[in-house]
Amino acid sequence: MRSAHTMLIDPIAAALARRPLLVLDGALATELESRGAVLHDPLWSAKSLIERPELIKDVHRDYFDAGADVATTATYQASFAGFARRGLDAARAAELMRLAVALAVAARDEFWATSTASNEHRSRLRPLVAASVGPYGAMLADGSEYRGHYGVDGRTLQDFHRPRIAVLAASGADLLACETIPSLDEALALAAVLEEFPETTAWISFACRDGAHTCEGQEIGACAARLAEYPQIAAIGVNCTAPEHVPSLLARLRARTVKPLLAYPNSGERYDAKDKVWHGRAAHENFAAAARTWYGAGARLIGGCCRTSPREIRAIKTWETALA
Repeated sequence: MRSAHTMLIDPIAAALARRPLLVLDGALATELESRGAVLHDPLWSAKSLIERPELIKDVHRDYFDAGADVATTATYQASFAGFARRGLDAARAAELMRLAVALAVAARDEFWATSTASNEHRSRLRPLVAASVGPYGAMLADGSEYRGHYGVDGRTLQDFHRPRIAVLAASGADLLACETIPSLDEALALAAVLEEFPETTAWISFACRDGAHTCEGQEIGACAARLAEYPQIAAIGVNCTAPEHVPSLLARLRARTVKPLLAYPNSGERYDAKDKVWHGRAAHENFAAAARTWYGAGARLIGGCCRTSPREIRAIKTWETALA
């Protein structure tokens, strides 16, 4: 067993002690694109940190206004290696990562000040800011996060994630969101690095290819069982996965862990990593109805991933308010 961290503060546990459900935000990159950002770039949403940071803040604020209890920062694709390819040195890369957190914090603080003035805060939690930690495959920018099988060992994965986690752990974010993780090996590498920052908590969310397995092929319940011994992992779940697979995945997770579960699937459309386009139609026109099913299956943090918007988050919040 891992040693207990006496200084560890778990913001998810604290929030869930007050509300039955935490509403996450929705897509960032595809929402930025819907507002005119051009993100056909290996940096994806992180490109807007350089070009249009004010737009990122606007999206965060709109999600808070829609009901989100958690904002996820524009650092999914923001890695030292990725920025270096654009000619940005480590100091500038770290500055942009801190900017991403600062934008979310500023949007949260402005929202909370407005809510307090109008007394809306009485029915809301003060929102959290989760600093996104995307997978190694996101840096490769070739769709690898939906396949796994990177061909690198655990030490390489730790060395990749460590510098960014070091910056984000000290950035003022409330926790980390290690998301769209395609494999157990990468999740374990992240958990190992997290132990080097004992006052930091994180959720780990897997990208899955069906109702039972990660994108790389590990059974999702077995992943949850392996991660159970890490107290800094505050929640486990799935994201950027087709909504149809979520109930089965949650059932397998619930059978193997007592940690809070999270679910923030994509719209159900299929992403073509080669051509950088989406195909098909959204699986759920009524996202809130689907969220009720995920809640029934055990999820206590629910939101959306790619191709979802403040509209879906507002629908979930409306239902959550009635639930509470």
